[in-house]
Amino acid sequence: MASTDRTAKRGIRYALFTVLLVGIRQRDPGAVANAVVAAIGTCASDFVEHSYDLELRPWQHVYVDTAMITHAVGMLGPYDDTRWWDHLTHTHSATILGGAVFAISRRRGRDPRPRVIAVVACFGVLWELVEYAIHRTANRIGVEPVLVTYGKTDTALDLLFDLVGAVLVLAFGDRVLGELATEDA
Repeated sequence: MASTDRTAKRGIRYALFTVLLVGIRQRDPGAVANAVVAAIGTCASDFVEHSYDLELRPWQHVYVDTAMITHAVGMLGPYDDTRWWDHLTHTHSATILGGAVFAISRRRGRDPRPRVIAVVACFGVLWELVEYAIHRTANRIGVEPVLVTYGKTDTALDLLFDLVGAVLVLAFGDRVLGELATEDA
């Protein structure tokens, strides 16, 4: 891992620690939970490299880690105050998932197009169901939910922006993921 990559990762982890502290100070369980999960998520690109014998470029590490920080920071207000924040995070996360499916499919000599769309759509639906279940359960037992649902329109928009992320992967995947999609990567 390059020095700039380590510096960026460290900065993102410090930012997540800051979100954690602010969440604790504001007694916001959603921000706390998201900061912890996001901090764990910053290990995802390293795990993929070691598990699949890949070498990600520094920008790819930062791209994955940036998704973690946007989700965590979103819990401090941008999800409620900035209309497009949720769309950004759904698109960003979908490009990461779609990019992984794209690279794996290409490495296995398969057409990634139907797989990227199917996996992103399925995970998007699954995420929305989990989000709804967590919110509903928290409301039922009388605690603050760590995930919030905003209704049917929000769910439909979340799924739409998941698909936007998948389409972006299909449009640019060969150019930005080409080295990961070959056996000798």
